[in-house]
Amino acid sequence: MSFSHTPVMMAEVLTALAPRAGGIYLDGTFGGGGYSNAILTAADCTVWAIDRDPDAIARGAELARLFPGRLHLLQGGFGDLMRLLAEAGIDRLDGAVFDFGLSSFQIDDPARGFSFRHDGPLDMRMAREGVSAADLVNGLPEAELADTLYEFGEERLSRRIAKAIVAARALAPITTTLRLAEVIRAVVPPDRSGIDPATRSFQALRIRVNDELGQIERALEQAAAMLAPGGRLVAVSFHSLEDRIVKRFMTEATGRTPAPSRYDPSGLLARPQARFYALTAKPQRPGDDETYANPRARSARLRAMAAHDLPGQDIAGGVS
Repeated sequence: MSFSHTPVMMAEVLTALAPRAGGIYLDGTFGGGGYSNAILTAADCTVWAIDRDPDAIARGAELARLFPGRLHLLQGGFGDLMRLLAEAGIDRLDGAVFDFGLSSFQIDDPARGFSFRHDGPLDMRMAREGVSAADLVNGLPEAELADTLYEFGEERLSRRIAKAIVAARALAPITTTLRLAEVIRAVVPPDRSGIDPATRSFQALRIRVNDELGQIERALEQAAAMLAPGGRLVAVSFHSLEDRIVKRFMTEATGRTPAPSRYDPSGLLARPQARFYALTAKPQRPGDDETYANPRARSARLRAMAAHDLPGQDIAGGVS
């Protein structure tokens, strides 16, 4: 394959990451290899790329051949990045980038079961192992299923949908994407936004199947802990649950949390100097040209921060 795939906000990511010759960078969400390709082309540096999807790792072999000795592929979850990199002998990074959106390769392959645009098995497992979406849909108690749809999909009609799913699976197991979508559409009317009624429920199941929010929390903490002085962390999110985690993490890491109340004795203590500073005062959005060419980019949000060069600070000790 040719690596012509352009990931979301490519120019903005490269500007924020600012790759330099000799640097060591992490592409925590390899996917189609777009970010890795761009970083390696922009500077004579090294990229360590992580993806838990074995298909993505297989695709990356060709790109690795184009950059011999400079691109290294690691299969696993980005929430385990510190362990994966340590096993490869890497203990510091000059930059890390994450694109938390679902890979186009996964969305467009009906056999992976991520989308209801085409019929396929109700799977949604990024790593092709473990509990599938079908296991959840057919096995969770009604109350837990409703909680999952509400918590991870922000679906207001979660209880109605869960009740319909339980009734449908009593007749026959729900094993395909289209059948699940039909069950949901039967009880959720279309809204003015034009978003398919099944969208939020599919998102919720995918997030739970892959522990996506937990992975993000662990990845941000570990990547920040590994940043060398001057190193940069760039994250692209696609929905409010992801962006909320990124925003909270970077706000705390850069010391921008509100000061304690004047009645709080802790407010008398000197606040420690933050190890990081913000590169984005507010989330960057893709331009009109990009969203026109790629409607999937419309919900993207980019946030970035960088590590101060503070002498004597323990880089591996975590964020302040």
